[in-house]
Amino acid sequence: MSSGETNTMGDILATEADLLGIIKEYLKFQEFEETVDCFDKECKGKGKLISKPHVNTVRNSKVHSIQKDLLSSFDDGDPKVFFELWTENIPSEIKDTDTEAQSLEFYLHIHFTIYPLRRHPGRHDRAEFEERISRFKRYLETRGAALSQTAKFLPYYALPFVPDPTVHPSFKDLFQDSWIPQLKDKLEPFLSGTLKPSNTPRLLSLYVSSIGTQAMHQLHLHMIESDRRIASYVRKLHKIAELVDSLEATVSGKMASSMLRASIAPQKSREVPMLPSLDYEKLKKDLVQGPDRLKCLLLQALRWRLTRSLPGEQRDTVLQAFISNDLLERYSTKQKTLLQLMRSKNEIVRQYMARLINAFASLAEGRVYLSQIPVLLKPLMEALRTEEKDSLTRENVLVALQKLSLRRSQQTAMIAANLIDWLVDELQDSDCLSDYTLQYAAALLLNLCLRTKGKRKCAENARHVLKVLTDVLGHENHEIRPYVNGALYSILCIPSVRQEAKEMSVEEILHCYSKEENPDLNRQIGFIIKQLNSDLTEPDLDAEEVLQPQPREASGESLLTTEYLGIMTNLGKVKRKSTPLSQQSADEPLQRPVTPSSHRHFNVV
Repeated sequence: MSSGETNTMGDILATEADLLGIIKEYLKFQEFEETVDCFDKECKGKGKLISKPHVNTVRNSKVHSIQKDLLSSFDDGDPKVFFELWTENIPSEIKDTDTEAQSLEFYLHIHFTIYPLRRHPGRHDRAEFEERISRFKRYLETRGAALSQTAKFLPYYALPFVPDPTVHPSFKDLFQDSWIPQLKDKLEPFLSGTLKPSNTPRLLSLYVSSIGTQAMHQLHLHMIESDRRIASYVRKLHKIAELVDSLEATVSGKMASSMLRASIAPQKSREVPMLPSLDYEKLKKDLVQGPDRLKCLLLQALRWRLTRSLPGEQRDTVLQAFISNDLLERYSTKQKTLLQLMRSKNEIVRQYMARLINAFASLAEGRVYLSQIPVLLKPLMEALRTEEKDSLTRENVLVALQKLSLRRSQQTAMIAANLIDWLVDELQDSDCLSDYTLQYAAALLLNLCLRTKGKRKCAENARHVLKVLTDVLGHENHEIRPYVNGALYSILCIPSVRQEAKEMSVEEILHCYSKEENPDLNRQIGFIIKQLNSDLTEPDLDAEEVLQPQPREASGESLLTTEYLGIMTNLGKVKRKSTPLSQQSADEPLQRPVTPSSHRHFNVV
């Protein structure tokens, strides 16, 4: 139960009289009239006071306070406070289904977006306005996306891309003196009609707030388990039907299997419409040669076609159309291809190109396609190094690279491009990074450190890498710890890195973190410390052997101990006559170096 719920309960149950009062209130709500009479008599006989219902006054006061805060934040142009209250207090069934509520919410987002332009025309804080524009873009692409098919809202989807909305003819109504009062006249009655005190008894409200959520969660889990069992039974019955098919072929030809299969066949789902085909050659031409605004709109539309398509056949068809028509021009020999948009002077063009690449990278077939573009990595690395730290372009590029690092060929290219150095330097300044960027940077570093080349790259500047990783372990965002732990564990298989870690007292640092009450974290740190104190050689040193012994040819330890045994070797073995390789049992395994534990202890993205 949250602290807010605890305080509320404490207010309601301030005295014994209040407790008895809410019990009586519930009994009356359920129409237990005789029980109420007995309850009153017993309380009176024992000298117990029963408080009179005062819940309506309390709730009315709370509703009035919420409405007052909403209107105040509207007047002050404070979107953060307003939409927090809006989200918490407007029921989801109204927000998500009521057309009046959706329309009002749309115009409210516009109000808060242009508020600085109205309040300080010509001398507003540009940074504040850009932040509001970014918030409005996120709304248009999430909750506001459904309204893009409505004609009256459509012009406002261009608002984020207009340099000065105050002089644009499409938005002149927004800057009339009457616009805000008219919007507020719609907001006030909506709030009055929506924010109504509930008649639910206090006892029932307390139960729902403390138990109801858990019960719903358990019910959801039961439903998932039931669906899983039903699917399993259906699969088994289909196998039975197939067996009956086989039997029919040898017996009388009756239609038993058809009847059985029909009885268990799922209801035919509604057919998913296929999106109309496109002229990709014209698209690619306009994306390269068209004006920046058209480029942005096309990149956005292509991304939406992919991300807003229905999972399954429709999305697969969209992606295959993009790939078969070589949308990103992987085979092109032209000087100017779509990837050149990553170097555009227009920030929105660069951002929308990065977001399209990120959308491709989110799908397995999309990653295959991207990995076949030999020049892809260069513009993405340039974007990481040149874009502002908090830019959406840089963030989307980083996330796309992390998804691409699931493929071995891309890992190799990223390591060769010195991406590890960039990631370590980035993590060094972790307090300046968003949680989103921090998590993907740590996950990407882990994926690269799983490769032998990546570990050796870290070994080149082991002290710096170890210091950054151990510092990041103390970051308040604990979700990154599994990735950092995995990277530490991986690079410590290099002897030079282990030696550097011992000189830096890394084990003592790790012991400090293992004192926290987190069993998973403590277990991971235990693996790292064990790796730090091991004397094992790198397992990858023996990978991909070029030389393979011929039949009956001495090799490995047998070659050494039969032909080159020295007097300083284990004396017990010197006294015994070595068995020639030709006489060695075929079932006797040759000695192999001990391989350390795998990375299964850590979450690999």
